[in-house]
Amino acid sequence: MVEQSELETSWSMVTDDAGVQKAAALLAAGNGPVGVDAERASGFTYGSEAYLVQVFRRGSGTFLFDPVGIENFAPLAEAIEGEEWIFHAASQDIPCLDEIGLHPPRIFDTELAARLLGYERVGLGAVVEQLLGVKLEKAHSAADWSQRPLPEPWLEYAALDVALLPDLRDAVAKDLAEQGKEDYASAEFEAVRNKPEKPKNPEPWRNLSNGQSLRSPRALALARELWLARDELARSQDIAPGRLVPDRSIVAAAAANPRSKGDLAKLSTFRGRASRTEIDRWWQAILRGKTTEDLPGPRPRDPGAIPHHRGWSQRYPEAAARLAAARAGVEAEAERQNMPAENLITPDFVRKLAWNPPEDLSPESIALRLKEVGARDWQAALTAPILAAAFVESV
Repeated sequence: MVEQSELETSWSMVTDDAGVQKAAALLAAGNGPVGVDAERASGFTYGSEAYLVQVFRRGSGTFLFDPVGIENFAPLAEAIEGEEWIFHAASQDIPCLDEIGLHPPRIFDTELAARLLGYERVGLGAVVEQLLGVKLEKAHSAADWSQRPLPEPWLEYAALDVALLPDLRDAVAKDLAEQGKEDYASAEFEAVRNKPEKPKNPEPWRNLSNGQSLRSPRALALARELWLARDELARSQDIAPGRLVPDRSIVAAAAANPRSKGDLAKLSTFRGRASRTEIDRWWQAILRGKTTEDLPGPRPRDPGAIPHHRGWSQRYPEAAARLAAARAGVEAEAERQNMPAENLITPDFVRKLAWNPPEDLSPESIALRLKEVGARDWQAALTAPILAAAFVESV
């Protein structure tokens, strides 16, 4: 086993547009796929933008790009435009890279591949240790990458993560070939690369943790106004909203419906770094919630939503029987394929078909319905015969 401290780590720091031009030329002259990673400040800042972008290519070296001082990433995008980009958990990095004009033409995701291969642990440190015999230190993965200057140990951590990706990709690709899962992986990689952006929620305040405990329209109005006040402050200060006042405090204050600013200040369940320093702001929000005539009703129901499956056994026994049989068949096939059941087929897809199966329970009809709800071709091919048999047997 090789310890991280035993590895030689070198990188070039890129902090402006001129540096991007030079780095892009060197990367274009390299060879093979490109290791890419990004560091965000999730949980610290308001947004989820990239605060460091790491790129490695054999024959070129490792480059750490600081987006804070860079306006134009186009030269970098052009330099690696036709290459495969290697990620570990690409779904986490692609959105923030898109924001600065970097979108991969094709990808290889070592974390997703590890799941398809049935690895027991799929974190970067675990997979690198298993396949490359290198023990990584993951002490800085949840750090506040928005701070400047970035400490040297953090940069070493970031550089080594990306520099190992091409070797890791080769080792993982070998296992995919041995298990006959190359086509599965390619389809999953493309699905991640082209995943559409989620539609904007018109009422994001409804996503408050434990917000469903608030029942009355007035309590919901209080929660909405507190959420909006917190969001405005968080945006203006570029701070993660939960660091100002956590969700549970907003819900607690809305449920308590304090009669005065003093009562709000005395509320022990109303906590957070800004809970008292911004007490006037919160009290004004509560007053708006107390007096508004725009009272929210229950959360609007998605017209395409189905009842929660936990209640099926008593209210919809036929659907429950189909779901139980389908789950058993999927789990057996997942074990045979040596991958998690949720990677073999998305559980929500199975629930949707169990709730409303096609009249024709042939594998062909089931496969068509699976593709309609979002399953990939390989997933439908493997699971449609299983679901068809399960639905027929449960009748």
